[in-house]
Amino acid sequence: MEQVTIQKDLYYPPAGMGGMLAAGSSEKTSSSKKVTIGPPKLTRFEKARIAGARALQIAMGAPILVDPSSLTSPIDIALKELESGILPITIRRTLPDGTFQDVPIKWLMEEAE
Repeated sequence: MEQVTIQKDLYYPPAGMGGMLAAGSSEKTSSSKKVTIGPPKLTRFEKARIAGARALQIAMGAPILVDPSSLTSPIDIALKELESGILPITIRRTLPDGTFQDVPIKWLMEEAE
């Protein structure tokens, strides 16, 4: 599946502009495993948010995706799942102008290695 970056419409281009895009208009650009917004790795804040959300899911009875051999805490299990890279989670990184990019965790984990 191809990731697409979408920019927010600020206004419509005036009539008669042909196919030209006005400044600030929407534009779709494909990004093949390229992180264009933010650092190319998972930040500590993103890691904490993902681990906390996944730990809550595990505590509420969600299936565990790794072997919890010696782990008993939902937080430890969530961190092990995150580090193994099997969580199907996408992070949305947004800029103040409304531009955003959806980045799968797998891309960020590959950059860290």
